[in-house]
Amino acid sequence: RHIHWSLSVQPGDLVRITRGSIGIPKDTIGLIVKARVHRNDLIDNEVYTLFHVQLVTKTKLNGAVRRYLAQDLRKLK
Repeated sequence: RHIHWSLSVQPGDLVRITRGSIGIPKDTIGLIVKARVHRNDLIDNEVYTLFHVQLVTKTKLNGAVRRYLAQDLRKLK
């Protein structure tokens, strides 16, 4: 089943992570391997998408998968 994501990024995209976190510097490159829609029951059932990004880095985190919001990712051209 193919789902078209109406967001700026989607599974299969190569992306740059725009927000650094512990062990993962800003501008790290990754591949979106999965996207999951979640509902926030605490805030009016607000819906958001978490993108599972496989990191491409020269550190021991190479290949690790971390989750990000679309606002923290930029698609590489």
